[in-house]
Amino acid sequence: MVQPFEDPGTLTDPRADTSTQRYEEARAAAHRAMTSVRLVPDQPETEPGFEAADGTERASYRGFKFGAAFFGWLIALSMTVFLTLVVGGLGSLASYFLDYTRLDAQQRPREVALTAAIVVTVVLSLAYFCGGYVAGRLARFDGKRQGFGVWLITLLLIVLVAGIGAALNIWYDAVDDFDRADLPLRVGTLDSDLLLYGGLATAGAVVLLTLVFAILGGRAGRRFHDRIDAEMD
Repeated sequence: MVQPFEDPGTLTDPRADTSTQRYEEARAAAHRAMTSVRLVPDQPETEPGFEAADGTERASYRGFKFGAAFFGWLIALSMTVFLTLVVGGLGSLASYFLDYTRLDAQQRPREVALTAAIVVTVVLSLAYFCGGYVAGRLARFDGKRQGFGVWLITLLLIVLVAGIGAALNIWYDAVDDFDRADLPLRVGTLDSDLLLYGGLATAGAVVLLTLVFAILGGRAGRRFHDRIDAEMD
């Protein structure tokens, strides 16, 4: 009986299957990679000039804006004229019903001067609040600086006009032309000390209050945009 011959050289030892081991190693590596990844939510895109996600403002859009301050100054000037006309009309109406004549005003120059100083201060304060508000709304950021800019433009113009007036007075003696006898508040009708200190007090109050109200107006104008940003967040 012939038995099949088997060549021992053709036989190989069985080896373990490595596919399962490679799969487990890849799975463990993927698990380690996923656990080390930090997911960050997408930040909403903001238009230029708006606040960033951390609440900070873009530096390029901050600071003093001359255009906003200039148009705010125009509004302040317009409101000064408008409020002056309103107060003048109300004063004329009150003097008509109270039968308050020019002779009465000339007999009480101190009361007239005090009333005029208060009215001028209130009118200018309200006017510059409106101008600061408009400047703050236009500039979008830094409303206080825009309100200060409205006041600063006025101060520079006053200094310029005062210089021109001083030069005209030196050359043409223009101040004496305004000292008319038909005015109720002439230089001679008031005490010199009262006129000096009263004028200085009124000027100081006007300068300080217009500055404060212009800054407050600019801050109020900025709050309009802050409320919109709070609603959009």
